[in-house]
Order: sequence, then structure tokens, then C-alpha cells
Amino acid sequence: MTTMGITKKIILGMALACGLSFTAQANTAGPAWDKAPNRIHDMGALQNGAKLFVNYCLNCHSAAYMRYTRLTDIGLTHEQIKDNLLVTNAKIGDTMKAAIDPQQAKSWFGNTPPDLSVIARSRAGANGSGADYLYTYMRSFYRDPATQTGWNNTVFPNVAMPHVLWELQGDRRAVFKEVTEHGVTSHQFEAFEQLTPGTLSLAQYDSAVGDLVNYLQWMAEPAQTTRQRVGIWVLIFLAGLSLITWRLNKAYWKDIK
Repeated sequence: MTTMGITKKIILGMALACGLSFTAQANTAGPAWDKAPNRIHDMGALQNGAKLFVNYCLNCHSAAYMRYTRLTDIGLTHEQIKDNLLVTNAKIGDTMKAAIDPQQAKSWFGNTPPDLSVIARSRAGANGSGADYLYTYMRSFYRDPATQTGWNNTVFPNVAMPHVLWELQGDRRAVFKEVTEHGVTSHQFEAFEQLTPGTLSLAQYDSAVGDLVNYLQWMAEPAQTTRQRVGIWVLIFLAGLSLITWRLNKAYWKDIK
């Protein structure tokens, strides 16, 4: 076999592998997630998200790579953190650890609740960003008496996590429709039906979840706002340096033919 023939086979094999990969991704992507609001620069939204995280998420989930003192980056003082966000006997220099014992959590829910330090970055996929996933997920719970916790989720079916924000959103159920394709009958999600109202309206609940998701997105990389701000000045500097370098090069070589 010639070298050219081997090369053609390698190229065809790589193209086939890429095609199969793209096809598999397209088949498993599913519907796109709802777009999360981008309020990463809104200090008020981040502070509200931090409050929701401490009150509703930190009971079971830790953020082992995040210290309470870092919350000063979103405009909170040490006194505000101590008075409003510290739980149990935690100190302001401690990392955010869950109040629940991991072994108890595993026995209750079947799984140890994951650490949420970088959850907003790790959940990105073909359907959207990690923030989009979390925003859609936290708005997709519904009552399901067949599960251990009494709750289910259209984004994460049979999830072990209960709906911790149900008092804010209210009680609701999911409506499914029966669909038959190629002789196979399945149930597809159609809509949610509100059973009892929550303490927040639908718009208020979506806004609160948006604040929580934005906080989780910020917590995954607290320095991202500084990185973006510095990055703009770096690009401006490099553009100016490129112009100066080009002019110097032109002046240096102008008398050389």
C-alpha cells in the first residue's frame, strides 16, 4: 500500500469519527435550556443570591473552595457577613461547609450532595451554559408521590434532591402527554399546573432563581470580573504596542531596498 493510500485512509477514518461524534452529540443534546439572566456585575443580585445560597443550599451542599471573607468582593462587609450569612459556629475565615453530616445525607437521599463550588462551570453542555442548566433545573421541579422525596424534575428525572425552594414557588404538578412513535408509546412533558401559590409570584421566583444562579456562576470564579476588566486593558495595550511596533519596523526598513 502506498503512502498516499495510507494517508487517505487516515483522513477518512478521522472524518468518520468526527461525524459519529457530532451525530451522537446531536442525538443526546435534547431541548435547549432556558437562558439564565446575566447579572454577574449586579452587586445587589449577587448579594441576594448569596443569601439564598446560605439559607437554602448550604444546609446540604458545601462550597469547600469558597471562604466567607471572599463575599466582600460583592460589596458585603465583615459585619454583614457575620450577622446574616454565617451558619452554626462558622468563622468568617472558614470555607462554606454544609450543616448536614455527609453520611446522614447519603442515607436520607441515597447520594452525598455534591460540592457546589464550581457547579456553574461543570454543568455546561450542548444545551447551554452551566448557568442555563441551573436556571432551568431550579424551575423544573414538580410533585411526584412515587419518588422518595415526593419531588421530581423534568431536567433531571428521578433526582434525589428535594425541591428546597418549593415554599417560594408553590406546589405544582407536571402534565404529560402520551405520544406514540414507530409503535412505541412514551410520555412527554407538556406543561406545569400550579396547585397552590408560593410566597413569590412566577416572575419574582424566576428573578430569585436568576440571582441564585448568578451567585453560583460568580462563586465558580470570583476573579472573573477582574479578569474581564483587566483583559480589556491588556487588549488595548497590545493593540497600541502593535501599532508602535509596526511604525518602528517601517521606519527601520525604509532605506533598505
